[in-house]
Amino acid sequence: MDLRRSLRLLEVLIENDMAKKKIQFNILTLFPETVAPYVQASILGRAQKAKRIDVRAHQLRDWATDKHHKVDDTPYGGGPGMVMKVEVFEKAVKSVGAGFPARQSFSDGGSLRGKKKKVRVILTSASGKTFTQVDAKRLAKYDQLIFLCGRYEGVDHRVEEHVADEAFSIGNYVLTGGELPALVMIDAIARLVPGVIEKESLARESHSEEGYREHPQYTKPPVYKKWKVPEVLLSGDHKKIEAWRRSLDSSS
Repeated sequence: MDLRRSLRLLEVLIENDMAKKKIQFNILTLFPETVAPYVQASILGRAQKAKRIDVRAHQLRDWATDKHHKVDDTPYGGGPGMVMKVEVFEKAVKSVGAGFPARQSFSDGGSLRGKKKKVRVILTSASGKTFTQVDAKRLAKYDQLIFLCGRYEGVDHRVEEHVADEAFSIGNYVLTGGELPALVMIDAIARLVPGVIEKESLARESHSEEGYREHPQYTKPPVYKKWKVPEVLLSGDHKKIEAWRRSLDSSS
């Protein structure tokens, strides 16, 4: 077998292995009920039914050690609000990462038990680095991603230092909790899992490469309230159309 055929065979084997890939997303939150409506719908919902992804939400209070299931306390040094406790997150991550059966599963209810998996722990944080498509591509290679969602005044910084592998923000603004950022990142990562989105669509879509923006899209009618579709799109000349799209794709 020559080198070219050997390399092609290796590519096929890698593609087949990737086609079987499934990522489990675990969200540690005080409000697991906020996750279900989004992940059960549309593309993510279909991906779960097809067993391409598995999204689970866990109630953080299940790992609290006192009778009141307390997950926060006053900040050292004084200040407003309450800070979420490091030990709750640490116990939850160890438990989920070791194969803890999901408290609330939105797919087939399988467990994390089995062969050793590649796991990454992500803290949603307003002070974290901004999440990008490059990060989505990198994280799509993991078997399991655990998202830590803060609330109240914030999370004990030792969570970021010793429990999480990295911290991400989705923009320079403040939200009431980390659930929305977690869902944004899960959506971006999940669509890169083989079988979730058609290959052709992924290859052509916006932000396939960092800094790119996708060309604008139009559909019928060609004219609405004097708002016209660009003539080139109505021309039927596919070479011109492709050139027009490429000129806009490369604009950032």
